Amino acid sequence: MKRSTITALGMIALLLTNAPLSAQGISGDVVKIGIKNDQNGPYADNCGLGSVAAAKLAVGDFGGTLNGKKIELVIADDQNKPDIGVAIALRWVDNEGVDAIVGCSASSIALAVQDIMKNRKKPYLLAGTAGSFFTNDKCSPMTTQWVVDTYAQPKATVKALLAQGIDSWFFLTVDYAFGKAWQADATKFIEAGGGKVVGSVLHPLNSSDLSSFLLTAQASGAKAIALANSGADFANAIKQAQEFGLTKSQLLVPLGLMISQTHGIGLKDLQNVRLTTPFYWDMTPESRAFAKRYAEATNGQLLNEGKAATYSAITHYLKAVAAASSDDGDAVMRQMKNTPINDFEMKNVSIRADGQVMRPLYVARIKAPAESKYTYDYYDITGTIAPEDAWRPASESACDLLKSQ
Repeated sequence: MKRSTITALGMIALLLTNAPLSAQGISGDVVKIGIKNDQNGPYADNCGLGSVAAAKLAVGDFGGTLNGKKIELVIADDQNKPDIGVAIALRWVDNEGVDAIVGCSASSIALAVQDIMKNRKKPYLLAGTAGSFFTNDKCSPMTTQWVVDTYAQPKATVKALLAQGIDSWFFLTVDYAFGKAWQADATKFIEAGGGKVVGSVLHPLNSSDLSSFLLTAQASGAKAIALANSGADFANAIKQAQEFGLTKSQLLVPLGLMISQTHGIGLKDLQNVRLTTPFYWDMTPESRAFAKRYAEATNGQLLNEGKAATYSAITHYLKAVAAASSDDGDAVMRQMKNTPINDFEMKNVSIRADGQVMRPLYVARIKAPAESKYTYDYYDITGTIAPEDAWRPASESACDLLKSQ
């Protein structure tokens, strides 16, 4: 670990006891929200500057003010580096009056930032970070998880493939907390369903050459190669697997495919792949209308899961601040959890005590090129998974917030 990373993480323990108490009302006469994610690296397409655009739409739809106080956004690129992510969060909440952070960072960064937000009693809205531990053993009263996690997303995929006789698996996993959590959660579903994991390899984040890892996966003879990665790593794995001919005899199984990656890779290479998603822009008139607005604001960009969730999270947060007449973290979080989410992508969705947004998930099939009739016409939605069937049951959770209910 870099010296700067160790230093930044060590600062947390020294500064936690200095967390200021929030006063009632709007502190500093401004509601200030930080948007922090990877804006130029392997996960830039997941959220990046596109999430900034979604955040601006949310603030604009709220009128730019709240109870007569200005709503302000501050933006930062954490570069997928824990020391940078931690330093930004500390500066924002301790020196610049940031009231809440919307994160789409790597889990390694988000875990450290979560500790800061918990001790400062500042809401932390995860609009793309997928580690299931955020609503399990690492849960925090200040954190909410808005998109998917490493428990829910592979659950439906694994169960469906086991039912088709795909019972031997090999994992190609990105080497940090997020990838390892994905593999661990998926392995539980595989083994519980009578399948077997025959091997796995870890690859570094942002790997341009995955050939040696893919050849190891090919040699395993597993029926399925599970890709426990995302962003550019996932795209590289798909393209290089095609080059090596893996798909002729083995099934590539994406555990965390986002529609922005589908767009980048193309329907030709991904046609008929099955996946689980929390959002698809082309499902309802309301989602289509918002996707059109988003495209107009971003020179035609595709509205994906993380960017939609950024809008939803900020809108729900602002509604809670308005209802509480305060940006006090405890008061706002109570209001957020006591109020159903209603917007263009979710209807009457609750936030559980552990911070999990209890939204339904959707089973989708990626269309073949000939089936796609217009721009971004990529998915055929084939089923809906009810929230109680998608997310980790409270009875299986290690989160103290659920046990104290």
